[in-house]
Amino acid sequence: MTEARIFAVSRHRLTTDGDGCTTLVTFNGCPLRCKYCLNKVSWKEDGGRVYTPETLFEEVKIDQLYFLATRGGVTFGGGEPLLQTEFIKEFRALCGNQWKLLVETSLNVAPEMVQTADPVLDGYIVDIKDMNPEIYKTYTGKNNALVFENLEWLLHHGDPSRIVVRVPHIPDYNTDLDVAKSMEQLKAMGVTNFDEFQYIIR
Repeated sequence: MTEARIFAVSRHRLTTDGDGCTTLVTFNGCPLRCKYCLNKVSWKEDGGRVYTPETLFEEVKIDQLYFLATRGGVTFGGGEPLLQTEFIKEFRALCGNQWKLLVETSLNVAPEMVQTADPVLDGYIVDIKDMNPEIYKTYTGKNNALVFENLEWLLHHGDPSRIVVRVPHIPDYNTDLDVAKSMEQLKAMGVTNFDEFQYIIR
């Protein structure tokens, strides 16, 4: 039986995690160590509550009417949801095709994880950080070679419009020029939907 640790299930979210009314399900486990991470609890492999796809489905199906009426559904985040591809596949089998399933992902995972999950997903919100490898590694602690590879695969194996790429202005790590260069590079790859925003550091 597939199990995963989930540290939050947030209902009735609008416009932040995809179209319509969504429930955000946030998994423990992340390959990155971003300096301004909002969910450092996800770094703990033993945090959260243990769910099976069945127990999660039973908890979130209370909002099915909202999902169907607004063309919403469940967005998996974290942490890194694509570390839980089998869980997501089994969840899709339970909820059927009427709900939209999205992931908020760094894409910094093994390509087979992306390719295994892709058939059951409706869309991606990709947190790209910065396309410059040096800036990315300084900010996340990892290199971004897998990010490039996985994004290129997705763009060539489905409708690019299902992908939203988040390009943040990160204080002390990138500049407006760096952000512009990232967006130019992403457009050249075929990305059409962007979410450009400013990190607010308190």
